[in-house]
Amino acid sequence: ANPFNSILKTLEKPQGGEFGKYYSLPALNDPRIDKLPYSIKILLESAIRNCDEFQVKSKDVEKIIDWENTSPKQVEIPFKPARVLLQDFTGVPAVVDLACMRDAMNKLGGDSNKINPLVPVDLVIDHSVQVDVARSENAVQANMELEFQRNKERFAFLKWGSSAFDNMLVVPPGSGIVHQVNLEYLGRVVFNTNGVLYPDSVVGTDSHTTMIDGLGVAGWGVGGIEAEAAMLGQPMSMVLPGVVGFKLLGKLRDGVTATDLVLTVTQMLRKHGVVGKFVEFYGEGMSELSLADRATIANMSPEYGATMGFFPVDHVTLQYLQLTGRSDEAIAMIESYLRANKMFVDYNEPQIEKVYSSYLQLKLEEVEPCISGPKRPHDRVPLKEMKADWQACLDNRVGFKGFAIPKESQDKAAKFSFHGTPAELRHGDVVIAAITSCTNTSNPSVMLGAALVAKKACELGLEVKPWIKTSLAPGSGVVTKYLQKSGLQKYLNQLGFHIVGYGCTTCIGNSGDIDESVASAISENDMVAAAVLSGNRNFEGRVHPLTRANYLASPPLVVAYALAGTVDIDFETEPIGAGKDGKKIFFRDIWPSSEEVANVVQSSVLPDMFKATYEAITKGNPMWNQLSVPSGSLYAWSPTSTYIHEPPYFKDMTMSPPGPHGVKDAYCLLNFGDSITTDHISPAGSIHKDSPAAKFLLEHGVDRRDFNSYGSRRGNDEIMARGTFANIRLVNKLLKGEVGPKTIHIPTGEKLSVYDAAMRYKTAGQDTIILAGAEYGSGSSRDWAAKGPMLLGVKAVIAKSFERIHRSNLVGMGIVPLCFKSGEDADTLGLTGHERYTIDLPSCVSEIRPGQDVTVATDSGRSFTCTVRFDTEVELAYFNHGGILQYVIRNLIGSKQ
Repeated sequence: ANPFNSILKTLEKPQGGEFGKYYSLPALNDPRIDKLPYSIKILLESAIRNCDEFQVKSKDVEKIIDWENTSPKQVEIPFKPARVLLQDFTGVPAVVDLACMRDAMNKLGGDSNKINPLVPVDLVIDHSVQVDVARSENAVQANMELEFQRNKERFAFLKWGSSAFDNMLVVPPGSGIVHQVNLEYLGRVVFNTNGVLYPDSVVGTDSHTTMIDGLGVAGWGVGGIEAEAAMLGQPMSMVLPGVVGFKLLGKLRDGVTATDLVLTVTQMLRKHGVVGKFVEFYGEGMSELSLADRATIANMSPEYGATMGFFPVDHVTLQYLQLTGRSDEAIAMIESYLRANKMFVDYNEPQIEKVYSSYLQLKLEEVEPCISGPKRPHDRVPLKEMKADWQACLDNRVGFKGFAIPKESQDKAAKFSFHGTPAELRHGDVVIAAITSCTNTSNPSVMLGAALVAKKACELGLEVKPWIKTSLAPGSGVVTKYLQKSGLQKYLNQLGFHIVGYGCTTCIGNSGDIDESVASAISENDMVAAAVLSGNRNFEGRVHPLTRANYLASPPLVVAYALAGTVDIDFETEPIGAGKDGKKIFFRDIWPSSEEVANVVQSSVLPDMFKATYEAITKGNPMWNQLSVPSGSLYAWSPTSTYIHEPPYFKDMTMSPPGPHGVKDAYCLLNFGDSITTDHISPAGSIHKDSPAAKFLLEHGVDRRDFNSYGSRRGNDEIMARGTFANIRLVNKLLKGEVGPKTIHIPTGEKLSVYDAAMRYKTAGQDTIILAGAEYGSGSSRDWAAKGPMLLGVKAVIAKSFERIHRSNLVGMGIVPLCFKSGEDADTLGLTGHERYTIDLPSCVSEIRPGQDVTVATDSGRSFTCTVRFDTEVELAYFNHGGILQYVIRNLIGSKQ
């Protein structure tokens, strides 16, 4: 029985009757609770409600109540989220794993139907649309037809999963971007399950799950493997986080956008250091921020490194729930519950000062227009400094802010013929301009702002060069409705920003091909071409293989840069172009005021649009509805499928855990520097024609035009293992300056693809490790960035530091994460990667402690000390079982017995 049942109270309706029961935090009569950050109260309520003295214990509740004293000590707590959110790139492997677990359960004599989500799972298919067709009135239909041709098998598999597993909602393709659909429709804010009320909370297999934090719902990204465990009722083990209080003051200046604000916040928080922490926003400036602006800031939590960027529920939240068509009764329940549990912020009442781990503040009027790039989201550049910054990037040595273009080549013009018209490209010329990504497409102010820029530009006679690939990918059908109502979509169309589809596009590398003549001009002349996108990620090689410079910008700025045709421009002093009469047109001539934008938002964004969009969303579309799927609770694996394949995770699995493993005489597979992202480790984009994955597909009868992307083939381990470390921009120190997805096979000195080298080591029975610098595994939460290395035979990764989600994913797949001691790395220790490495770990898991030091010995005679990054006792249990999925299966079978 729950020891906290004594504080289970009834929540009365104002007009009589009751909403349901709830666990009352005020009933604990503990003054420490009043001072807790709102985000920590959500963890507290979850622990109280789920307390069974087994998975969640009373002492865990006490740790959270005493957060002010316990959080600096890195204490471990369990957390059970209210639901799980998936998108199709991560949803397919999650459903593959669930199907595979059912088979394993069956073979081990357990009840396979126990493998079922125990919490609601929302799966939105949004990552499969490629911008194959752009600048066309028929782009949406054409791209969707191609999407279904390529992904029919995957979609049918997910449709099977929606009927084979309980508690799983699948939102069909063509509906929108997962995080916008979550914000506008799926987010409950407060659940009422079997008469018990509790806060909505969510973990998702996409790092930008944090967008829902703008709605006052605690949500963050986890690895696919952790999400699967959460689905199956396992508590997530997490370190009780510190919370940074971020005070907002004043209001944004005229013409400054939410994107400018989020890029400023991202840079501030990166500098402050918030990895592993929550950030909670408060202050008088909150009332000036729309819900959509809050969601934009919350969305980019991964880019500033925080677990969450949280905005507590207040009157602005309730207004948004009304706007998006939530029912009056649901909104009344949400407000009543949160007020009763002191989790609602009412600015008309005196505010109890919350205690935070550290404090930051920003005067909103100090935010100025800016973009970020050319290779990282937190490298913010004020717009007025962009021309000088671009020049510095051309001059600087190759790095995050440099391309090392010789002075004599900087003014080079690459001449080419674009469908018979003479054209030329220079360094910094824009070849992709995309209004895309959940970060911005859920925000009517910036979307309608972009449309107003287009209107002014069209009226003045400006045009976008025809070889620039322009596109508009709304995050939901609501965007289309308000753009049409405003009468502004036609101006976006006139400039080539036709709607191309509803889903993640350019931001995740689904930008499609650029025109062959443009591609040849870039490649043959070694031009640094630019992409400008309203996204959240701009790591090299992610957006498009041929755009070495990638800048994140607000949607209106995307339009402005498309019109200018280059990032090498000072918008204050140089004209964007010439108008109808040859008159010079400047940035200020096309930029709308905040009042203009607000007026269009007020008249064009209406509740009925949300209701109509989401009433239709689960009905699907004709192509989805016509998919035929197999029946049955066990999946019938096809041996010939190149999309869905049974992975070998449970091969030869027994009921006895294998125990922890050390590493003996391992070779270094790869030797990396800093900031190796999950895009480097497991690319989501196109499959290169000369890659091991391409060779595999060709051998299996797949034509090159049907390769699709790595992201779309995440249901097939054979392809994903071959795609591991297949990024064409990979920088491996073993190659001494050469860039590409290759490595040196140390015993022979041969240069091979990473996959071929790994298989040669594996066949010879030789372990491998990876050496890395700081921030290893940053970027999107991608379970294949851990599954892939495991299938390649990697036993350990030794890095200066790890991104939070990726480190836990490595543990979940049985790979040992180790950190160099402060001030040390491979270079300072004189490691070349040509040594052999031995890591001694105790053979009994009870002898390993979270965060303990171990010695790494090399055959060159050099030894050094590392910290083992198993951060919790639960992670040690996963390691003991060979991985999190094996742990869950053995536990479920054990619970039956």
